[in-house]
Amino acid sequence: MIEELLPPSVAAVEAFADPAEPPALFPEEERHIARAVDKRRREFATVRVCARAALERLGGPRVPLLPGERGAPGWPDGFVGSMTHCHGYRAAAVARAGDLVSVGIDAEPNEPLRERGVLDTIALPGERAALAGLATRRTGVSWERLLFSAKESVYKVWFPLTRRWLDFEEAAIDIDPDAGTFTARLLVPGPEVDGVRMPGFTGRWLARDGLLITTIAVVRRPAVPPGPRDADGGRRAVA
Repeated sequence: MIEELLPPSVAAVEAFADPAEPPALFPEEERHIARAVDKRRREFATVRVCARAALERLGGPRVPLLPGERGAPGWPDGFVGSMTHCHGYRAAAVARAGDLVSVGIDAEPNEPLRERGVLDTIALPGERAALAGLATRRTGVSWERLLFSAKESVYKVWFPLTRRWLDFEEAAIDIDPDAGTFTARLLVPGPEVDGVRMPGFTGRWLARDGLLITTIAVVRRPAVPPGPRDADGGRRAVA
C-alpha cells in the first residue's frame, strides 16, 4: 500500500509480518545487532529483506545495509532510500539518485500516542490547535499520531540532505484531511537542492488497516538545457 504514496520511480516493498525463520544477514549486519533482543533482530532483518528487494527491482547491488550517522541507513552509491517498521509492518522505499534527491517514509499504528507528554514535545501550538479541528472533520484517524509520523518522514528526508539534526519544533506540519497530503514548513534554513533553497517539503499520507503511513519524495529537478545566445554572448529568452 505504501507504493500508492510514492512516485513511479520509487521501488517500494512492504511486509506485514516477519518470516518464521529470521532472514540471513550479512556478517556486518549480524555484528551490528549481536546484542539486540529477538524483536529488534526480527524487525531489523525483515526491513532489510524489503530494502534489498527494492534495490533489486532497480538493478542495484546486494550489499550490507548498515545504520550510519544518527541511525540513518547507508545505501549503495547511486541510490537513495528510507526504511520504516512498526508493529505488524515493515517497509523500504528506494530510488535512483538520478530520479530522487531524498525520500522519507514512516509507519505508525493508528492509535493515540501512549504518553500525553509526547504530544507537547513534538507539536507546535498551532499544530495542537489544528488537531481538534481535524478530529471533527474526519473520524477514525489518530491525528496526533499522524502528526508524529509526518515529522518522522520530514526528518528522514531532511537528514541525508543536510547531515544535521532537526528538532520536532523546527518544522510546522499542515495536514489536509481530504486530499491525503501534508506540507512541512521548515522554521530553520532549508537545504539547497539543485541550486534552489527549499522552504519545506510536501508529503502524502494514508490510514488503512490499523496503520498510518506518511511519505515524502524530493524529486530531482530536470536540468534546464542552455538556450541560444545572442551576438554579444548573452542568453536570449526563448518563447
